[in-house]
Amino acid sequence: MEKKKKRRRYRGLRFLILVMGVLIVCGVYQYREYGNIKDVMLKLIGQEPVTYQHVSEEIGGMDGKFYYQQLSEEEQTVYQELLQGLLDHVEQIYVHSQKPERVNELLVYVLNDYPEIFWSDGTASSTAYSGFQNYTSVMPGYLYTKEECEKKKTQIDMEVSECLSGISENASDYEKILYDYEYIVNQVDYDDAAEDNQNICSVFIGKKSVCAGYSKAMQYLMEKQGLFCTYVTGEVTESFSDGDGHKIPHAWNLVKCDGDYYYVDVTWGDPIFQESEEEAENVMDDEIRDNISYDYMLCDDDELFRTHTPDLEVELPDCTKMDLNYYVVNGMYYTEYDGQTALKAMNQVISARETKVVLKYSDESVYKTAKEDILNNEVKRAAQNLAQWYHLTEVSYSYIDDKKMNKITIFWKYS
Repeated sequence: MEKKKKRRRYRGLRFLILVMGVLIVCGVYQYREYGNIKDVMLKLIGQEPVTYQHVSEEIGGMDGKFYYQQLSEEEQTVYQELLQGLLDHVEQIYVHSQKPERVNELLVYVLNDYPEIFWSDGTASSTAYSGFQNYTSVMPGYLYTKEECEKKKTQIDMEVSECLSGISENASDYEKILYDYEYIVNQVDYDDAAEDNQNICSVFIGKKSVCAGYSKAMQYLMEKQGLFCTYVTGEVTESFSDGDGHKIPHAWNLVKCDGDYYYVDVTWGDPIFQESEEEAENVMDDEIRDNISYDYMLCDDDELFRTHTPDLEVELPDCTKMDLNYYVVNGMYYTEYDGQTALKAMNQVISARETKVVLKYSDESVYKTAKEDILNNEVKRAAQNLAQWYHLTEVSYSYIDDKKMNKITIFWKYS
């Protein structure tokens, strides 16, 4: 009896070894055919391996991509996969993540870093899968087909090329930023109903946009010139008038000029964002239309945060300097008030027969002192000089009293 039992165990063991041998041979064959053991196992259980987005070398370095630099190495991989998928106009992108909500946020980061990807509307349907394979499937929302994108790219490239031909490559960082700023303000009309107003098509093709289009166009131009510029979102007060204002979403730029960080808000440079009618005394429509604001043409945190509140999704660098703000560079910015200095500034403008003088002050206290004296005394003295120098029997002028920005703008008439 004992011998028979041993014989049965031996045969069972031999059968087990035979089966394992078949599986090993099968496994080796499948491995050679499909390339890795994980794919072999997927084939054996009847599943196809996920094909993740292959990131090409053409993407290159991302040292100047602000949002990318804020991510962990793991999230940078997902970001690159999303970026490549958008560039390739892929309908379904597979990424190494199981956090669909975070993946959608990373998609927005990609678009914040790449204003040229105008064909994505910023939305996506993302689904996480777990099991033998852990991944997220992303289906981005696209505004245009590949063929339509190529046509619009051509239009954008022609406009941008014409724009940048107007400034020397040897211009300073400041000169390039100012040029881009004024180009957008002068070429584009603010319009809530503008087509494509969340991307650069609205600026370079339609010439009508809102803050998203303005800011992404500024970013695109500066990056074309080799300058750092990124896209910032947040909130601003809806009205310039006194009192608590309603908060609305807004977008602007963080830039680097001569090695230091500054903020730029092109949208609020547009005359439509000037003071309300209640704060303008006898100002004509054409004067308002021509009155570009430079308060946010390279400003610091203190200046910007009076009216702007950034989102807290990523940490922004400190902007501590005002030395390259337009008004500072052009001698229109004052840290203290002196009546003779204000009168001299007005006389210089009048003697040059220029149309306006801007007097901007560093804080509310200085501004209030300046406003009281300028509007009651110094502007009248300047008007008398205008009448005498140009032999006028009657002089008229108008002004905008900008309480938010501590600024007074006076418009002179010579006839």
